[in-house]
Amino acid sequence: MFTKILIANRGEIAARVIRTCKEMGIVTVAVYSEADAEALHVQAADEAYLIGPPRVNESYLNIDKIIEVAQASGAEAIHPGYGLLSENADFVKRCQEAGLVFIGPEAEAIAKMGSKIAARKLMKAAGVPTVPGIDYPLQDVKEAITVANDIGYPVMLKASAGGGGIGIQVVHNNEELAKAFAGNQKRATDYFGDGAMFMEKYVANPRHIEIQILADNQHNTVYLWERECSIQRRHQKVLEEAPSPFLDEETRVKMGEAAVKAAKSIGYVNAGTIEFLVDEEKNFYFLEMNTRLQVEHPITEEITGLDLVKEQLNIAFGKELSFVQTEITRLGHAIEVRIYAEDPKTFFPSPGKITKMALPSGTNIRHELAVTEQSTVTPFYDPMIAKLIVKGQTREQAIEEMKQALDHYVVEGIKTNIPMLKNVVEHEAFLAGDTTTNFVAQHLQAKSLTL
Repeated sequence: MFTKILIANRGEIAARVIRTCKEMGIVTVAVYSEADAEALHVQAADEAYLIGPPRVNESYLNIDKIIEVAQASGAEAIHPGYGLLSENADFVKRCQEAGLVFIGPEAEAIAKMGSKIAARKLMKAAGVPTVPGIDYPLQDVKEAITVANDIGYPVMLKASAGGGGIGIQVVHNNEELAKAFAGNQKRATDYFGDGAMFMEKYVANPRHIEIQILADNQHNTVYLWERECSIQRRHQKVLEEAPSPFLDEETRVKMGEAAVKAAKSIGYVNAGTIEFLVDEEKNFYFLEMNTRLQVEHPITEEITGLDLVKEQLNIAFGKELSFVQTEITRLGHAIEVRIYAEDPKTFFPSPGKITKMALPSGTNIRHELAVTEQSTVTPFYDPMIAKLIVKGQTREQAIEEMKQALDHYVVEGIKTNIPMLKNVVEHEAFLAGDTTTNFVAQHLQAKSLTL
């Protein structure tokens, strides 16, 4: 196994990777910006190196500096976490050129799935269901209007590159589309350097359900069941659960097999996630592939008993998976919520110093943290400061665990989305398992709810 690994990330995911490395006897190297000098991941690592100013372009996205530190520290491999450089094919190539193992898929697989347009073509060719739409970039708003009328409103205007809901908008008529096109194209260009836009039919009241896969270098690929990730704000997830309360066993297996087919079609290796939209009749459609570890991976770990970071490390080292599909268990129910430093009414970030922090405890409670009491949440990075994960023997027990945990979760000095999360887990629609991607807009913006 590797003896020393550099973690090219920050926050809770860097601390999470470091934890598994320590359990495996692997020396860890952290990198940090000037704003993160006192961060948890810096304290947790065996070694830590300053790589630049606070802004990500000058620090956590500085490929030259990260590789320089990796080589100088004697690291053999780099774990990218999620976000930042985790799905950057050029970074993978640079690691390989420097003699470093990238703990993730090959650059070719990342590049293939990095463009949503290209990914649609590949999945259609592989026989994986896709949402009705086009497989080429729109030239201008005039062409967009023509295509939209061919598909039939409402449609989903989407940026081909990137993620996080940026450049995505539902439009219902020609006038809305004319207003939306230029703005979304500009945002995609600004964020991803790629303004290519395409269009799909809007699936009404969909669920966002994803399948976790693992694939080794010996051509073994398995799925680790599903995660229901439908509760979102601004196309970004805030609560995830496993298994989905909506799927039946037949659909669950079909989706798992489709995910394996998708991964094998591009020769995928390491951990990855195939995301699907699922309609009211349980028809499922390929949405995109995340060629990395997911934010919500802990709930899969909780129901399978697997450590996905450990599996990533083993695969990257060349080891074969130690289990086959029929040996993967699914026990109990797990729920994860993302704790954001943001105003729960507006979803705007709320940076500042945390003056008090008290966490719930219990055998069925797990924390992934980026902060502690007295930490300062800066405006430079994603406002997610922690994840709270609970497990129960049933969904009802897990929900009760989450309610109790949120009631005892204290963060003062900044605003957080905890009030919103409480409203979610107490809402009758959530309790009934009625969790579509419209949940927040439909239920949490109602006047009857106090945030």
